[in-house]
Amino acid sequence: MNDHGRGKRVKTITECLETPVRDSADVLVVGGGIAGVAAALAARRQGRDVLILEKTALFGGLATNGLISWYEPLCDGEGTQLMKGLPEELLRLSVRYGPDTLPEIWRDPGIPVDRTKLAAQKQHPVGGRYATYFSPTMFQLAIDELLQKEGVRIRLCMSGVRPLMEGGNTCRGVVTESVTGREAYLARMVIDATGDAVILARAGVPCVEGENYFSFVAQEMGANAVSSVISRRKWHSIGANLYGAGHPEGYPRYAGTRNEEETAFLLDGRRCLLDSIRRRDRFRNDVTALPSQAQFRKTRRLRGGATLVESDCRACADRSVALICDFDRPGDWYELPYECLYHPDYPNLLAAGRMISSDGWAWDVTRVIPGCAASGEAAGIAAAMAVDEGQALNRLDIRSLQTRIRRQNVLIHRQEAG
Repeated sequence: MNDHGRGKRVKTITECLETPVRDSADVLVVGGGIAGVAAALAARRQGRDVLILEKTALFGGLATNGLISWYEPLCDGEGTQLMKGLPEELLRLSVRYGPDTLPEIWRDPGIPVDRTKLAAQKQHPVGGRYATYFSPTMFQLAIDELLQKEGVRIRLCMSGVRPLMEGGNTCRGVVTESVTGREAYLARMVIDATGDAVILARAGVPCVEGENYFSFVAQEMGANAVSSVISRRKWHSIGANLYGAGHPEGYPRYAGTRNEEETAFLLDGRRCLLDSIRRRDRFRNDVTALPSQAQFRKTRRLRGGATLVESDCRACADRSVALICDFDRPGDWYELPYECLYHPDYPNLLAAGRMISSDGWAWDVTRVIPGCAASGEAAGIAAAMAVDEGQALNRLDIRSLQTRIRRQNVLIHRQEAG
């Protein structure tokens, strides 16, 4: 320890540790949010041995632990479904054991959409977009069941803290911390689905930090909410909306990549929540759930071989691995180039979810649940293919990769949606 005198601030410590290697896998997924879940399932369905690490006790990330229990649309708002594969499978999973608000025209996937019933209102009960509210807790139970059924190996309450790098750019695995202590897990391919690019950034992969408006969402129940079970679970939102309206004057726009920022964001949110409800009738209102993670939208993301930007909207990408619809702007869509999932100098490190290489409004489009599921599925299939062929990520044949992805009932080009 470098102290340099009694009472002075410690600047650094030097550690010399022997860390036991606990296990290994073909594909190691770090982070169990929607992107990580999709990546693990996709790689496993390609026949690979898959291990997923999640730092909390429950899967689902912001969708469940963060209480953002609205599955954004899989359609373009004009009656055409753009997203299938795991984005659709996970939407259906989110409401398998709990209530939903699926519009009538999307309720039965075997019946063609009746376009005469389309409504401009996003959440219209008959003609709204292919989207739904869901129960976070029931979704978490359903994710547990699916991962175990598919044979994905699971470690909960385990944080991936350091990538094990060889030759400066190849990741041989990840050092973890849990109640067991410090352990290492080795892998042939590593997918960073932490949401914050934790593994990528610590591996030296070029990354970009974001900025976040102050916002906080809890879930509450009132005595008068009796129309349905799901009507009892209402969002109590504080602070800014998606576009920044309501951001407190003078409040920092945190990146969310430092613990002190996470702590302040959570404590300030809970304080503001309490201030807003402290005078309510406590016998007629209850806050039923608080988020167990900071609800940052954009923390840190990969700077990859390509970056998806707003000007790519409605543009065909020859090397696309996913088709993603714009959740807020009807009719808009993006094709996601494969190179948004990795940096070409790092042969076995992939990104999935809200930290892929996208910027501006395109970052918003790719960070929500369907976009995370889509990039996770593509990353999982790419990782499995790279293991199968013993190739670096940038050496994979894009046509062969696209063929594998299509076999999972995924649309990768807008023209394929009809």
